[in-house]
Order: sequence, then C-alpha cells, then structure tokens
Amino acid sequence: MKEFLEFIIRHLVDKPNEVHVNEVDGERTVVYELRVGQGDMGKVIGKHGKTAKSVRTLLAAAAAKSGKRAVLEILE
Repeated sequence: MKEFLEFIIRHLVDKPNEVHVNEVDGERTVVYELRVGQGDMGKVIGKHGKTAKSVRTLLAAAAAKSGKRAVLEILE
C-alpha cells in the first residue's frame, strides 16, 4: 500500500523526489506519514481538501480488506 500511495502522490506534486511515505503498522491500525516538499502541500490537499479526502478514502477501502483501519498524516 505504501508504494501505491507514493505513486499517486508523486504524480500530483511538482517535486516528486521529495515525496516520502512512512508506514507504521499496528495491530488494528496502519498509519501512513506522508511528507511532501515545500510548496507541494496545496497540491496534495487540493481545493477544499477534496484531493486529500479522496486519497484517504482509497487508503481506508484498501485497509478494510485486510481488516485494519488506515490513517493518513500529511506533513510538509
């Protein structure tokens, strides 16, 4: 899932080499810490937060298949 998230975000931002995803896998929850380059935060969040919401929905659906909950933290 980490690679999938990186793939999506790298195609949204201007500085794809500065995209880093850290995956913290717990017993019931998986936390994804997404770091993007300076100035790319707006592209990841999108207008009115719609892009970030869509990405979170994709992660939640994929994590539900494994019986876990996914949380996405977007950091600059």
